[in-house]
Amino acid sequence: MFTIPIGKYFETIIIWLRLHFDGFFNITRKALTSFINGFEDTLLFLPAGAVILLMAGIAWRAAGRGVAIFTVLSMGLIYSMGLWTQTMQTLALVLTSALIALVIGIPFGILAARNDKFDRIARIVLDFMQTMPAFVYLIPAVLFFKLGKVPGAVATVIFAMPPSVRLTNLGIRQVPEDVVEAARSFGSTTRQLLFKVQLPIAIPTILAGVNQTIMLSLSMVVIAAMIGAGGLGEEVLKGITQLKIGRGFESGVAVVLLAMVLDRITQSLANINRNRKM
Repeated sequence: MFTIPIGKYFETIIIWLRLHFDGFFNITRKALTSFINGFEDTLLFLPAGAVILLMAGIAWRAAGRGVAIFTVLSMGLIYSMGLWTQTMQTLALVLTSALIALVIGIPFGILAARNDKFDRIARIVLDFMQTMPAFVYLIPAVLFFKLGKVPGAVATVIFAMPPSVRLTNLGIRQVPEDVVEAARSFGSTTRQLLFKVQLPIAIPTILAGVNQTIMLSLSMVVIAAMIGAGGLGEEVLKGITQLKIGRGFESGVAVVLLAMVLDRITQSLANINRNRKM
């Protein structure tokens, strides 16, 4: 039978990139390691009570008293289970990955909203990124960045980026045409139109993309633990491989609680902005 060895072609490309851009990957690995460790050291340097109060304050400001109380109870339960250090490691990895995904994804979403040809190409790439099994991203990530937190962060960025691109694109395209025309009739430049009209109106949709990016980043914690990313994912993995049923369950509960806290806060930020527009 006639076969197309796509896998061999992909392997050749990966090996070529590794041979010719090894210096770039080493610099990137060191930079990301410093960035992740900075987040992690800050979160672990502060007393657990201070971090819980800070998160509760953010939750109160964004979502009200109910979410603030839920945040205190959830983070307090995580601390009582002896998983505080692992949770902060996971939170540092999630914040780093989500931040990088947003810094890359939002500009690409703006470009897709302003260029139909780029939008058509981007949709194909984003469909590929979202449907490719997450485990596949670990292969080139490990080859380029070795084992540890950095390949986990890189794989997470690729997996979590599509919602920020799609929803930024959608939010800008949903800005009413009469509003755009009114801005142009008053002499707005392209830059003014984007930053003073389209982006402010699209912010609730963009924040929904932020929420989805953070949730997808958290969903990668167990997979990233398979290549040495640590955190709660490593505890879940130990529960699977070493049959530590109780510890694995507690780690899973901690992941769920952290996800719920971050989800409530980011969702509320979008709702607050939407209500202000109304």
